[in-house]
Amino acid sequence: MTVVESHIEHELIERLVDLKYTHRPDIRDRLGLEKNFREKFEDLNRVRLTDGEFQRLLDSITTPDVFAAAQSLRNINAFERDDGTPLNYTLVNIRDWCKNIFEVISQLRVNTDHSHHRYDLIILINGVPVAQIELKNLKVSPRRAMQQIIDYKNDAGNGYSRTLLCFVQLYIVSNRTHTWYFANNNERHFEFNADERFLPAYEFAREDNSKVTRLDHFAETFLAKCALGELISRYMVLVASEQKLLIMRPYQMYAVKAILDCIKQRCGNGYVWHTTGSGKTLTSFRASTLLKDDPTVAKCLFVVDRKDLDRQTREEFNRFQEGCVEENTNTEALVRRLLSEDYADKVIVTTIQKLSLALSGTSKKKYGERLSRMKKSRMVFIFDECHRSQFGENHKSIKEFFTNAQLFGFTGTPIFEQNASSQQISGQEASLRTTKDLFHRCLHQYTITHAIEDRNVLKFHVDYFKPAGTTVPAGSGGVPKKKIVDAIIEKHDSATNARRFNAILATSSINDAIAYYELFKEVQSRREESAEIPRKLNIACVFSPPAEGNRDVLQIQEDLPQEREDNSQEPELKKAALNAILNDYNEAYGTAHSLGEFDSYLQDVQKRIKDQQFLGSGFSHADNIDITIVVDMLLTGFDSKYLNTLYVDKKLRHHGLIQAFSRTNRVLNDSKPYGNILDFRQQESAVEDAITLFSGEKNDSAREIWLVESAPAVIAAFEEAVGHLAIFMESQGLRCVPDDVANLHGDTARSQFISVFKEVQRLATRLEQYTDLTSEQKSQIQDIANSERLHEFRSAYIETAHRLGEARSHRESQGDEELQSLDFELVLFASSIIDYDYIMSLISRMTLQAPGKLTLDRHQLISLIQSDAKFIDERNEIAEYIRSLPVGRALGESEIRADYQRFKDRKKDEAIEDLAIKHQLEPGRVHTFVEEILRRHIFDGEALSDLMVPLGLAWKARIQKELAFMHDLTPLLERLSPGHDISGLDVYEH
Repeated sequence: MTVVESHIEHELIERLVDLKYTHRPDIRDRLGLEKNFREKFEDLNRVRLTDGEFQRLLDSITTPDVFAAAQSLRNINAFERDDGTPLNYTLVNIRDWCKNIFEVISQLRVNTDHSHHRYDLIILINGVPVAQIELKNLKVSPRRAMQQIIDYKNDAGNGYSRTLLCFVQLYIVSNRTHTWYFANNNERHFEFNADERFLPAYEFAREDNSKVTRLDHFAETFLAKCALGELISRYMVLVASEQKLLIMRPYQMYAVKAILDCIKQRCGNGYVWHTTGSGKTLTSFRASTLLKDDPTVAKCLFVVDRKDLDRQTREEFNRFQEGCVEENTNTEALVRRLLSEDYADKVIVTTIQKLSLALSGTSKKKYGERLSRMKKSRMVFIFDECHRSQFGENHKSIKEFFTNAQLFGFTGTPIFEQNASSQQISGQEASLRTTKDLFHRCLHQYTITHAIEDRNVLKFHVDYFKPAGTTVPAGSGGVPKKKIVDAIIEKHDSATNARRFNAILATSSINDAIAYYELFKEVQSRREESAEIPRKLNIACVFSPPAEGNRDVLQIQEDLPQEREDNSQEPELKKAALNAILNDYNEAYGTAHSLGEFDSYLQDVQKRIKDQQFLGSGFSHADNIDITIVVDMLLTGFDSKYLNTLYVDKKLRHHGLIQAFSRTNRVLNDSKPYGNILDFRQQESAVEDAITLFSGEKNDSAREIWLVESAPAVIAAFEEAVGHLAIFMESQGLRCVPDDVANLHGDTARSQFISVFKEVQRLATRLEQYTDLTSEQKSQIQDIANSERLHEFRSAYIETAHRLGEARSHRESQGDEELQSLDFELVLFASSIIDYDYIMSLISRMTLQAPGKLTLDRHQLISLIQSDAKFIDERNEIAEYIRSLPVGRALGESEIRADYQRFKDRKKDEAIEDLAIKHQLEPGRVHTFVEEILRRHIFDGEALSDLMVPLGLAWKARIQKELAFMHDLTPLLERLSPGHDISGLDVYEH
């Protein structure tokens, strides 16, 4: 540790001592940690354990399962003593976390198996390690610091799985100036997976959303004893269905506190203004479940206004806590649950339609008498998306029936006077129905402006499309559909980062949606033969069918006014069109959806949008949806990280505009820098009005916060980054050409290249997704760095990253601080459309081209593959295969697939035979041994011993032979099983 980090550590310990923590410099190893825990455990539970009992207790609570440890930390547990009597115990005071003993230890060393780790600071609550603080210097990115913690956790026999460190609930990383926190989890939720969807790390903030980033200020607020205890006990959520820990963001905690305080103090209604995409469901879930333990509250109803949102919210609630919310299939089921006294029925998710049916009209007579005993019960209603108009119509009936109710609303886009549409009549005066009218006061505010600044949602890039050489009046809707379809086909790959993401096309009516669907079919069919990229866009279309008395459809249409109106005209034509769309969908995706089960079709479309896949050689783009055509559906309440583009041929205003735009700006990773909007209605003034209305208190700078920089600004930054690359290469005595990257000397120079070129690629990724670049700007970008040269540099980057990654994994490089802090961000270097299927089709296409008419030669194809990160493990093999193809031999795609598989099998057999010969083993037996490992993804140590028997070695010589053999076999197995972990192999990786 450097002097600077030591100084930061010393200052933090002093700060924690000021906060009444006890500093324990005597606890430096595992034995000291366990001795201290035993003392605290025995005092808390008023018991004295024998040495044998304590060891059995340690064995029973120490687990590699983070989720199980988290449950044990929060529950009353049972243990059988030596004399057979039971001991019910807790690890901490779970009734009042503030009354626990808070301690801080530093430089704890834990040595287990191959792991020799030292931890900067650990906070103990009642002797249990609950928070680890890692202090870094300013050079280390938070993402890389998180990766280092992951590396610790993945080390064989690490302290997190074999000692009391299994109870760590959260990690804190700080370089003194910036501080982040994030939850601990099991491996599948605590890794940087292939597409680099990073662990969510948060900065703390005050109630007004101002950041608390400096470590000393962070300690005073976040690490105050009661604050930390409250965070762990109340604001961490254990997601049972996924065995996952979630930690709430600061604004979510403040909203929950505000609602609970309002209920405790009985001070009326209120609403929470948290922007779309900020995690309102988790916030409302935590508020609801904490109310479960309030004996003064009879029921808490979470109310949504559409059947698909009812299902979505119920599934989310049950994801957070398995079985906590049952399905209300109809109003009768809702009434039964309202009357139930079961603890499980205390929180109910329902639609406003079912609630309204129970309380108004003819249903009131049917259910009123049964519900009459609930009239004076203390009820809490939490309304999701409370900006929706129909809520106002039901507000009165709820207030009149439940006379002892408090109502709370969540909204990302409140109704103000400027965007209100309904009125309330008071005497002779009419006033607009606003969110404030209905809920009285705003309890907490976290606007889209805050969320963009926090990088919790993305900025927007808005392209106001105008056909070349024409003038289109703003908002006229005057762009012909054919021109719009042509523009979308031309711009889609750019807008969606080569189909890494998907898009929605918002249309004005069902008739328009049908027309667009047919037009896409017609245009794509005509262009398929001559298209440069031999792959059509996968188009889906979703609108509700004519209800014809179907209650499910009627409920779906409650918040789809345009679709409800459209379906009242020529319903048979709408049904016929939707049937044809369903038939196309079933044929494309191998499904069997029907009009009578429209809901399952809707769910399937939503799932494909949410589950977009783009990495891995075994995946086919055919399973994805590229564009979904909609009218009203999916423009509110639908979230997907893989949706990044909205095509707009529909009039949008105020909250409707913000809701629709916000479908595109969920955060994923660096390959998604912003949400893309292509507006074919010239609605720039409507966008400006919406930004002003919903920007909160920061409306003076909102436009700069909400919208991305103009293309010229990014082009200038790109030129500067390319200039820095040239300066760097020249400083190494090299030309600024891709071939010279291989001549960089030493890991330090290679690390510097990674940092410099990563910025070039990040800006290139942003520019590639600008859909409104002029021809002059495109030429300017090509002049700065043409596409082919950029591809070759990308290839050099991937090769360098691969080399440095291997160097970093070796223990002798641990002291290289620059190398250890490096973040490769390979997600910037992977394309979606260039998947395994596409590569096979391109190879086939190359062989089918007539001599002299090549549009893609071998060198270009190899460069394309080697510049794509997802082929990092297979790129050399594919390149070798392409070079081996005979000139002038035409091969179809199926032939290419079969031929390439034979090529790979041949290469694998050769590698296994070479390995066997090198280690004097029989090739056939080695081949069988390897194939069995690859089939089961399990390494069998006994089979390895059997493989060595024919050598007739003594045990010591045999062990040395096994280690030498595995040293060569392990990288081969990892190369032959990309994307799969082989159980039991990790012991040979050191």
